[in-house]
Amino acid sequence: MKSLSKNSVMEFIKKTAILWVMIVLILVLSVISPSFFRGQNLLNIIKQASITGVIGVGMTFVLITGGIDLSVGSVMALSGTLAASVAVAEKDMPIALVILVGVGLGALCGLVNGIGVAYIGFPPFIMTLGMMTIARGIPLVFTNGTPIFGLSEEFNMIANSRVLGVPSLVIFLVVTVLAGQIILSKTVLGRRIYAVGGNEDAARLSGVSTARVKLFVYVFCGILAGIAGILICSRITSGNGTVAEGYEMNAISAAVIGGVSMTGGSGNVLGMVVGAMILTIIQNSFDIMGVNSFYQNIIKGIIILLAVFLDLRGKKKKN
Repeated sequence: MKSLSKNSVMEFIKKTAILWVMIVLILVLSVISPSFFRGQNLLNIIKQASITGVIGVGMTFVLITGGIDLSVGSVMALSGTLAASVAVAEKDMPIALVILVGVGLGALCGLVNGIGVAYIGFPPFIMTLGMMTIARGIPLVFTNGTPIFGLSEEFNMIANSRVLGVPSLVIFLVVTVLAGQIILSKTVLGRRIYAVGGNEDAARLSGVSTARVKLFVYVFCGILAGIAGILICSRITSGNGTVAEGYEMNAISAAVIGGVSMTGGSGNVLGMVVGAMILTIIQNSFDIMGVNSFYQNIIKGIIILLAVFLDLRGKKKKN
């Protein structure tokens, strides 16, 4: 009984380790910088982490299948900028049409990625690297490198409004995370996603259409990138082809820190959210303490390497 209890406690600690890391980080930073723990600052951290969290859900799905999507930041720029172009106040476009443009473009990019990976056979890294370049270039050509201003009030309010006192960005994050968690943990599709990442050949032999599963995760990732693109352009109240640079690395970092395996087959969106929070907390604390922002990339890279190392080490022990 004691052994069972001890094993249960150890298993609980192991599963929630990343959450305890975040709590300890918050406590340490609160001591170092008292202004860190202020309510407004904590709310700003949650809002800043929300967009990374939204695309992180899609990235989590892709990584679990053993793939990767390097194009999400560029797809955000493409979707957000072109949505902003039809949201200019003088055009008086219905906001539903504006959102449809952004989400549709994201879904289209995801569809192309999915077909390339699942049906043509491109390695995910190469396919999405190509899409990253294409999707980044289109909005720059479309706008001639000039930001789009004068957007409609409805568009600007998408990311800058509140519902019952809760920032809309947080609501988008919560809804996306809940949807992702339900799909992965409560549906047949979710089990198939894990199966493809765990052992694709075994999944195929057991009757799973691995190509369709891969197509789904890339389209889903593209849709969320489209939504995130609208959110980021709404938040800064302009369309710009240079927005969201580096967001693909933020999404991958959040997922890996949150326990999603780069080799596929394991992880969940809740852990990814904690990973996104940790990244944002580090960034926020550096800003408060006046630390050069260049150090953030160094620390982010070290954290990613450490997380991947621990994941690989854990898998070796299981084998």
